Amino acid sequence: MGRTLGARAAKIIRPMQALLWDVFCRVIDNHGDLGVCWRLAADLAARGQSLRLWVDDARALAWMAPQGCDGVTLMPWPQDDDASLAATSWPEPGDVVVEAFGCDPPAGFVARMQRPAPPAWINLEYLSAEGYVERSHRLPSPVMSGPGRGLVKRFFYPGFTPRTGGLLREADLPAQQAAFDAAGWLAAQGVDHRAGERIVTLFCYPHAPVAELLRGLSERPTLLLATPGPATAAVDAAARSGALPASVRVHRLPWLTQPGYDRLLWSADFNIVRGEDSFVRAMWAGKPFLWHIYRQDDGAHAVKLDAFLQLFLQERPDDGAQQVRRAWRAFNDTGEPPQALADGLGELLDAAAQAHAGRWRAALMAQADLVSQLLAFVRAGC
Repeated sequence: MGRTLGARAAKIIRPMQALLWDVFCRVIDNHGDLGVCWRLAADLAARGQSLRLWVDDARALAWMAPQGCDGVTLMPWPQDDDASLAATSWPEPGDVVVEAFGCDPPAGFVARMQRPAPPAWINLEYLSAEGYVERSHRLPSPVMSGPGRGLVKRFFYPGFTPRTGGLLREADLPAQQAAFDAAGWLAAQGVDHRAGERIVTLFCYPHAPVAELLRGLSERPTLLLATPGPATAAVDAAARSGALPASVRVHRLPWLTQPGYDRLLWSADFNIVRGEDSFVRAMWAGKPFLWHIYRQDDGAHAVKLDAFLQLFLQERPDDGAQQVRRAWRAFNDTGEPPQALADGLGELLDAAAQAHAGRWRAALMAQADLVSQLLAFVRAGC
């Protein structure tokens, strides 16, 4: 990835050494970007790497990762990050620079990357099942102007197939799950789970059709574990309007750490998740799930949703696949009436859905995880 053969060789001659990574993250309007970047940093640190995580708004880490992480140093993103901020005010860049989701590292820092052996520069992109991901993964992007002129970025795309960068997954995740006691964990959180109740978790954006969801859940006893923010607000609104069925009990959760949220998903029978980070964690839980995708003004989220459903449902060998597709699209308001959500909940929660979730998890587990692939990519010289 370096500009000269010498620079490239300089990175290849020390493939087994720990590297210093600079990871840049901008928090736009939700917690997902920071959640992904923290999991990335923590996983790299667990594998012996050193991290500086540059964040413009790190407040959510107070509940997401209150204990911090050995090997990860949290760095504030300066307010003045344009070209007027002198390069000399920045520390020497590490071996690898990761800009999460095309956030563009500050100009002064990029200027410091101009050295005989520049750092590997990687643009970690958003997760998608669309076809361009396989085509664009690992491609170079020469920088033609600005302080980075002459350097080269590389695209690194997470994904669901072997021709992508894979998904974030800790090396010891299967062992953690095998040792997990769901009943004990729920009791420790103060959750009163009664015999015969199914457990459903709810993490959604404000526009989710929660009233329709509750109607679909009403046919059997359900304990709904609502996360703070829009999910709890929507359930409370349903209760005030009389739309909360008597068969659905609600437990309002506090903010959970990332490990705590993982265990919440492992404890449930059905998980409703949103964005990117919780979406991936629901897959690792191996339970049936429903994804509330981040809505985009240009409607691109509908294409992204359908691309995932096409991949996710192609191996579901029963007639329920179409009902599942319609329910997902109804929940995301992408072309199906709200009624399709309630009508399809049976197929989202039945034994076929459980078996399918397990097969999907196993197929993803058979692929190399994102951090393993990223380390190999960098150590091979990009």
